[in-house]
Amino acid sequence: AIARMRQGMRSMIRLGSAWYDVKTQITAITEKGLDPRNMILCTDDCHSGTLVNDGHMNRVVRHAIDCGCDPLIALQMATINTATHFGLEREIGSLTPGRRADVILTSDLKSLPIETVIARGQIVAENGECLVDCPHYDWPQHARQTVNMGKSLTSDDFQIHAPAGANAVTANVIGVVENQAPTRALKFELPVTEGRVQTSGDVCQIALVERHRGTGTVVNALVSGFGYEGPMAMASTVAHDSHHMIVVGTDTEHMALAANRLGEVGGGITIFKDGAELAMVELPIGGLMSDRPAAEVAAKTEAMMQAMRDCGCTLNNAYMQHSLLALVVIPELRISDLGLVDVRSFEFIPLLEPIS
Repeated sequence: AIARMRQGMRSMIRLGSAWYDVKTQITAITEKGLDPRNMILCTDDCHSGTLVNDGHMNRVVRHAIDCGCDPLIALQMATINTATHFGLEREIGSLTPGRRADVILTSDLKSLPIETVIARGQIVAENGECLVDCPHYDWPQHARQTVNMGKSLTSDDFQIHAPAGANAVTANVIGVVENQAPTRALKFELPVTEGRVQTSGDVCQIALVERHRGTGTVVNALVSGFGYEGPMAMASTVAHDSHHMIVVGTDTEHMALAANRLGEVGGGITIFKDGAELAMVELPIGGLMSDRPAAEVAAKTEAMMQAMRDCGCTLNNAYMQHSLLALVVIPELRISDLGLVDVRSFEFIPLLEPIS
């Protein structure tokens, strides 16, 4: 953030459900004294539980204040700075004659309780209660039929085959980092049994299932950092930015179960352990969105997070890491429908290498 601002650029710093960048980056303002007009607060991805229980931008502003930022500066970075960046400062972003009457009323600039919300001059919420009817949108059927895997998957689709005669292999493994979007490019030596690579320790399998054109393509790779234990698998049709299906698991039978389950319901997030489904968040709209009330989705999301913990994952909001594993623009290592990508060089690399 400091380097960008010193070059005259604006810097966006985020606090999402799993991305905690504000605390370190806000020091550009609180310690270095750089011009706060060039810094913007944002969230990036937030799951429904965060939005319902903790808030959205009000949560980010509160956090910036807790990190030592002056409350008025924090509010500036969430309002007029953002509007100016996008060329909208003549319409929104400030309490100014001629601008839209979008106003939030609060009684405390530190804890920021949102007591009244005014949108275009109309009071739309007071004391946590929405006062207007939100129009229902009748989604067309083609928006609900977006999981096209081409076939029912089996355990064999998720097997990783070793070179002939190998007893062990060196594998390029995606390393998940808690509370961070970047991954690490790791190498592990893994055993081979009957020609198939076996996972061990913290290494489990990841697969990308093509779901848009029904090609039946399954790309297999390996990931470390989730801490999953026992036979399990988690699958999701939210996988930025291509939004194919991502399946992570310790057991290929469970990976097939999870993938086929999402094919049945038309998209979402599911987790299986010991042959049973522990949690499901249905996302029937494009495999990305729910058409249910926010509080209901938040409860299902929390059940999903608890299911991940029950499978041994202790990472904070680990689902956010799961959803980015195919985002082939953020270093270091990602999975794609064409193979494993080293984002540092933007080159495909083999999953398995000869043991030197």
